Amino acid sequence: MSAQTENTATHRAIDAVWRIESARIIAALTRIVRDVGLAEELAQDALVAALEQWPASAVPDNPGAWLMATAKHRAIDHFRRNKLLERKHGELGRELESQQESAVANFEAEFDAANEQDFGDDLLRLVFISCHPVLSTEARVALTLRLLGGLTTQEIARAFLVPEPTIAQRIVRAKRTLSEARVPFEVPRGPDLAARLSSVLEVLYLIFNEGYSATAGEDWMRPALIEDALRLGRILAGLAPNEPEVHGLVALMEIQASRTHARTNSAGEPILLADQDRTRWDHALIRHGLAELQHAERLNGAQSPYALQAAIAACHARANTPEQTDWPRIAALYARLAQLTPNPIIELNRAVAVSMAFGPQAGLDIVDSLTSEPALKSYHLLPAVRADLLKKLGRLAEARDEFARAANLTQNSRERTLLLSRAASCASDTLPS
Repeated sequence: MSAQTENTATHRAIDAVWRIESARIIAALTRIVRDVGLAEELAQDALVAALEQWPASAVPDNPGAWLMATAKHRAIDHFRRNKLLERKHGELGRELESQQESAVANFEAEFDAANEQDFGDDLLRLVFISCHPVLSTEARVALTLRLLGGLTTQEIARAFLVPEPTIAQRIVRAKRTLSEARVPFEVPRGPDLAARLSSVLEVLYLIFNEGYSATAGEDWMRPALIEDALRLGRILAGLAPNEPEVHGLVALMEIQASRTHARTNSAGEPILLADQDRTRWDHALIRHGLAELQHAERLNGAQSPYALQAAIAACHARANTPEQTDWPRIAALYARLAQLTPNPIIELNRAVAVSMAFGPQAGLDIVDSLTSEPALKSYHLLPAVRADLLKKLGRLAEARDEFARAANLTQNSRERTLLLSRAASCASDTLPS
């Protein structure tokens, strides 16, 4: 293996470790330094150290522990520097030095104690501090995706369908606002909890979606993000047992996650829903999801947005074969969802359901009405859906062009390969036999 290949492999390993460990490190640091912006800076310092040292020394056996220890030392150095600056106008006496070392020792002990505590609790606190009411909704979601999911600003921007500089500015302003407001690192209680749940749920679902269908990179899915979202969702369900939307979201994520192992082949290539081996779906997750959906319905939450989406997912989960799918019911559920939360992406999904229930032309009519939507201008699934419907209608040349356009818009290499393959299939179908 060449040095360049080894270096590339090491950087990929660092990226993978960072995706898994960054939230844990930032959460532990925030508990101690009480400043989420500073906590992320210290964690980033540890990441930079890894990028500098691991290519030469190799990835350590426990990379997460290495990053945590490095972040801890950076935090202690920061603590010491601040103490020295506070006394910059006077000489340090032995007593003051002793007090400083004692404070540093207490800091180390507190950090180690925090690190040994339950990760889920700290992660949940990090979600709520990222979703604090002092921030705009957009800033809450962007910051939490950054801190909890370890996503880049580019990936978050694609999730929001907004320019990347906009997301970067939101994150910087959000961290500054939290620092200036001295927001406590805690789980809210009472009325504050209810008021902040909706933004937290939005964040969790976006994290889940980034794991379920990665916006960029070489992998179609990021199972670690799916697991993070599920774990946080289950914690929230225990924390707010009478909130129907919490159970609706958990139901949706459980049922969607049940397909994970069937969504790619052994080479990591995507497998579309209609082609999946449904025996590979995780039926334990489906049962849990259906139970959560029933819980949401018992709480009179059947018409809430997440419960409606969970009901759609349940239609797929209950069908043993694609032909058994209740597409008319799915189309009706999407229609209710579109009325409740008007959104062009929901309308695009409704078009797919309508096409399956009432024919491709009916779906294409809806899709064509969305082509001028500004929010969908760079959304690769719009031409992808349109291409699929055109292909079913026998308009192969148009379908080929739309598949190619969708491939150019996606930043996920696996999805691009799939779309180019489908474009090629349209071209081959037009050749004379």
